[in-house]
Amino acid sequence: MTFNGAVFEHMRYFITFACYGSHLHGDDSGSVDRAHRLFGGSVVESDAERAAKERGLMEQPAYVLDSSDGRNCVLEALLAECLHRGWVMLAAHVRSTHVHVIVEAEEYPEKILNTFKSYASRYLNRIERETPGRKRWARHGSTRWLWNDADVRSAVQYVVQGRGEPMAVFVSEGFL
Repeated sequence: MTFNGAVFEHMRYFITFACYGSHLHGDDSGSVDRAHRLFGGSVVESDAERAAKERGLMEQPAYVLDSSDGRNCVLEALLAECLHRGWVMLAAHVRSTHVHVIVEAEEYPEKILNTFKSYASRYLNRIERETPGRKRWARHGSTRWLWNDADVRSAVQYVVQGRGEPMAVFVSEGFL
């Protein structure tokens, strides 16, 4: 893969995507926007009016992965897609309102993000009684490039150990 003139055999990414309606700009969830999107940087300040406006624009209720079955189903979908596409999942943590994945692949991260969201929805459609048209994911997500081994180890530690009570977690051998 070529990026800014440099050739990479493979790249590693820290990908995060939120459940639909779970991280509205201005709520207390620590959401990001174009001005607040650097890892470790500031998040959008609480703004009840902005959050209420966004909530009013929602077409469906917020989606929550409130059962371990749903979270495990999403984790299974992510692992299956990595295996199918030859991507290497280094770590993942599926929480009730968002998903973190550290992955190594010869693809751009936006394609990986969209693939993960699509296949997670397909797997959820198989186990849940909701209609396939149910909005489960926020419009985009975070696709952070991990440039070196130290970045990868830091991201894996954050995903696996720094996110509160473990829910549906995967970590590749040798990363903790």
